[in-house]
Amino acid sequence: MHLSIDHNSSVPLHIQAEELLRKMIEDPQFRSGKFLPNEVELSKQLQISRTTLRQALNKLVYEGLLVRKKGIGTKVSEKTVSSKSMNWKSFSQEMAARGIPIRNFELHISWVKPHEELIHFFDIKPEQKILKLERLRGQPEGPFVYFVSYFHPSIGLTGEEDFKRPLYEILEQDYNVIATLSKEEISAKAADNFIAGKLEIDPGSPILFRKRFVYDQDDKPMEQNMGYYKSDSFIYTVESRR
Repeated sequence: MHLSIDHNSSVPLHIQAEELLRKMIEDPQFRSGKFLPNEVELSKQLQISRTTLRQALNKLVYEGLLVRKKGIGTKVSEKTVSSKSMNWKSFSQEMAARGIPIRNFELHISWVKPHEELIHFFDIKPEQKILKLERLRGQPEGPFVYFVSYFHPSIGLTGEEDFKRPLYEILEQDYNVIATLSKEEISAKAADNFIAGKLEIDPGSPILFRKRFVYDQDDKPMEQNMGYYKSDSFIYTVESRR
């Protein structure tokens, strides 16, 4: 597999390295258990420092996509459908890295006036319209999550973007906006008629509700995202270290 980094790009080197590693994870030879090239080989091939490479590797190890065995090497971990609290990749990238096929059932884009919570979070005027992105996603056999995202108008999204691409890839590569901090609220609730219809479940069925407040590399609010998950389709993992 040919790997290269654009040293003239505005995208940070460790972000580019991370994207290349995610592509390697999807390669059948590595998914079947083959160890990744060692850090010395990879850093030479990419022409970056081992510190920069290790920053990208550590991110994927933390996310549970890679497993590092001291004195042996680094390999792709077994497939899981879970999310960790330090995972800044979009849903499609998470699932692709795990080899889980995803289907987009619905995608809606609109410009709306912000409600009070968004006005305070984004610190914008009530009359300023913002982009709203709604997506119904799941595996080929059926949907299991309904997402609603709102974006700060300063990002510059037009609504003409190809949102079939990974969301954070669009923001990073097209707008140089990098998600670096996420504050999340997770709760269990009953599905109302609207959500039940989207997820093809009975009204009142339990769902996982996940609200994310996402900030960019300058700690400025960039996105508010709400996800409604079928309760039996998603595991949320939080890792703490003392």
